[in-house]
Amino acid sequence: MRRADRLFQIIQILRRNRRPLTAEAIAAELETSKRTVYRDIADLIGQRVPIRGEAGTGYVLEAGFDLPPLMLTADEVEAAVLGAQWVAGRGDPSLARAAQDLIAKITATIPERLRPFVMEPSISAPPPFGMPADGVDLARLRQAIRAGRKIAFGYMDEQGRDSSRVVWPVTIGYRDLGRVLVAWCEMRRDFRHFRVDRIRDAVFLDERYPDRPSQLRAKWRRKLEAEIAAFSRKRA
Repeated sequence: MRRADRLFQIIQILRRNRRPLTAEAIAAELETSKRTVYRDIADLIGQRVPIRGEAGTGYVLEAGFDLPPLMLTADEVEAAVLGAQWVAGRGDPSLARAAQDLIAKITATIPERLRPFVMEPSISAPPPFGMPADGVDLARLRQAIRAGRKIAFGYMDEQGRDSSRVVWPVTIGYRDLGRVLVAWCEMRRDFRHFRVDRIRDAVFLDERYPDRPSQLRAKWRRKLEAEIAAFSRKRA
């Protein structure tokens, strides 16, 4: 790897990690030595890249620093195109259009040498097959998630039983065979997963739930991590 590419990758690695990252971890990802990482980080700091930390503790890239938005590698271009292809085939109409626009923007702004990775990528997302129809407007659902507003709807479970729910929406899980709404359910007093194709008569309420959306997502992630840890202990 060229030194310029390595310096760029160090910034990228630090940018995607919120916690301090050791030189050893950076060196392992770059397949180089810790000594090289120490030297490169010293050079970056000398170039006024705002990296905090020290050897043995870890390094953090301070907030507010960024690189030009489309200094992409070939792998990053293909990753972006693959993700956009997947969303274009499986997202709601608004997201699908946004994914198509993203591919067009990438094509128009990247250097000529990288355009074959957009026009003729070595990987592609297969077309969806058997996707059930959504029972709710996903564009409005995403707006409710961002705004932290409650939703009321009817729901039919796997046994065909109907119920009425008021939920605090957390996120939408996009799967190959359908979509799932993750939400705090007021009836169950816990997080629940609702298949979007089984939702009916959704009403988007003006009422906000007590937590901020970021707090609710953090609670869901902690619960999910605890469940995964408990499952792992049972299998050990």
